[in-house]
Amino acid sequence: MTQRKFSQDELRQRLSLEAYHVTQEEGTERAFTGELWDNKKAGTYHCVVCGEALFAGDHKYDSKTGWPSFWQPVSETAVETKTDRKLWMKRTEVHCATCGAHQGHVFEDGPQPTGLRYCINSASLSFKAKEGDGEAS
Repeated sequence: MTQRKFSQDELRQRLSLEAYHVTQEEGTERAFTGELWDNKKAGTYHCVVCGEALFAGDHKYDSKTGWPSFWQPVSETAVETKTDRKLWMKRTEVHCATCGAHQGHVFEDGPQPTGLRYCINSASLSFKAKEGDGEAS
């Protein structure tokens, strides 16, 4: 898939400092500080950079880690992964398939049916509430 690109100037103007750091510099927000880690509203989580839907609220669960956690993305093509060898360990990074924005990591310690835990930064997401479940945050 051809990734949609945005200029760094546009992203610096449009995103918060933290969202820019997470999505463009592969940073990580501190646990239990993100706006969406404890969100329980029905809706969809979108990439903060390009707006594509990445995760459904129905697939979110409390992993007790302090980050929004999901057991699968909205589709098999919504996110892409790559190996991350920073911090002297091997992890799997999660990126938006549409624009390449860093979202977080995926681990193999999640609930069934997938056994996966997509551990995603709140700063990399926007949330759109399902109609009738309050305003979007």
